[in-house]
Amino acid sequence: MEKIVILTGAGISAESGLGTFRDEGGLWAQHRIEDVATPEGFARDPALVHRFYNARRVQAAKAKSNAAHAALARLQMDFPGEVVIVTQNVDSLHESGGAEHVIHMHGTLAGAFCPACSHRWASPPEMAVGEPCPACGAATARPDVVWFGEMPYHMDAIYDHLAEATLFAAIGTSGQVYPAAAFVHEALQSGARTVELNLEPSTGTSSFDEVILGPATETVPSWVDDLLSPR
Repeated sequence: MEKIVILTGAGISAESGLGTFRDEGGLWAQHRIEDVATPEGFARDPALVHRFYNARRVQAAKAKSNAAHAALARLQMDFPGEVVIVTQNVDSLHESGGAEHVIHMHGTLAGAFCPACSHRWASPPEMAVGEPCPACGAATARPDVVWFGEMPYHMDAIYDHLAEATLFAAIGTSGQVYPAAAFVHEALQSGARTVELNLEPSTGTSSFDEVILGPATETVPSWVDDLLSPR
C-alpha cells in the first residue's frame, strides 16, 4: 500500500495570517527567540513568555484554515493509501481544515504542560505565572510547545512512518530546523520519492526529487489534484 508522509511548516499557515519566524513586524520580530522559546527564557521571565504565548493563542484562534489545509484533508480522505500529516506548527489549522490524526511534533498552543509531573491538559485562553497543575498542584504550568533545545514529540512514530513512506512531501518549511530538516534524508533512504512545495527554495532543496514553488494555497491543491487524478 502506498503511504504519503507530509511535513508542514509555518509556510502553510502564513496565508491564514500566522506569521513565520522571519516575518518582519510580526510577534516573533518583537522578541528574541532566546527570551520566549527556550526553557532558560521561561526560567528567567515566565511572565514575558506567558504574555507572548497568550498573544499567539489569540492570533491563532482568529485564523482560518486555508485552501492548502483543506487540500491535505481531501488527500487524506480520498487517497487509496495512507496519508500521515506531521506538522511543525503549533496551530490547529490542519484540524479545522478537516485533517485527522495530525502529529504535532512541536506541541500545540491549545495545550498546557506541567514540567513537574508531565501532565498535559487543555490550555485556558490566557495562562499566567504560578498557574497550578490540575494533577499535582505544582505552580509551574507552561504552554505545551516544544522550545529550542528540547526534543520534539512523537519522534519514534515519525521515524517509523518515514521508514514506510513511498512519497515524502515537505510543505512550507525552511529546511533549517532539525530534526525535521533531516526527514527528507530518512525518506530517501527508505526509497521514497520526495517533493518540496514552498514559496521559495529551502535550505535543503537540492535533496528533493521534485520542487514546486509558489503560494501554498495554489501549489498544494494543484499537487493534490494530480495525486488523486486517475492514472
